[in-house]
Amino acid sequence: MGVDRSAVRQIRAFNRTVTRRLGVLNERYLGRGAPVGALRAASVEIRPARPRSAEARHCLEQYFAELASRFRGGFEPDTRGVGAAGHFMPPKGALLIVWLLGEPVGCGAVRTLEPGVGEIKRMWVSPAVRGLGVGRRLLEALERVARGCKLRVVRLDTNAALSEALRLYRSSGYREIDRFNDNPYAQHWFEKTLRRGCGQRGGS
Repeated sequence: MGVDRSAVRQIRAFNRTVTRRLGVLNERYLGRGAPVGALRAASVEIRPARPRSAEARHCLEQYFAELASRFRGGFEPDTRGVGAAGHFMPPKGALLIVWLLGEPVGCGAVRTLEPGVGEIKRMWVSPAVRGLGVGRRLLEALERVARGCKLRVVRLDTNAALSEALRLYRSSGYREIDRFNDNPYAQHWFEKTLRRGCGQRGGS
């Protein structure tokens, strides 16, 4: 299974654009003596989106292309089974988009597996903004959505090649469990029990 080199080039060009914009904004904040934390708080938004919207397709295409470039043997997305867009619609699921400076730089989705149990899918953050805490904010937003869907437990899976994802999940309270699905690309499976009494909004 080969890598879509045109898609990889597109991701790199997009990341360069975001990096340039982020650099300008960072200089603006530092020039005012504001901490980098203020940059994150002021410039990142997380909002629900339609799974078939242009911004959702944009993020998912880049997500799939990155997986194809990082997985040994490539990656072929599942567009008809558990990954189909219809699984990520209210009231049993949702898809969130991360926005930075007017650009979609990340996405993630939640779907219901069974009453009280859900799954986080399609979580991706552009390499251009990794290290800014965006992935953690997105994961927390997805957990709020899960609570709003009356889910008490969320599960997810990932591949060993995605070391950043593994660190994020383990540091966010997810514990490794036995395989719970038939995803051929998954090598690690996680679960987290959600605390009650937290907000239910997906946005930031």
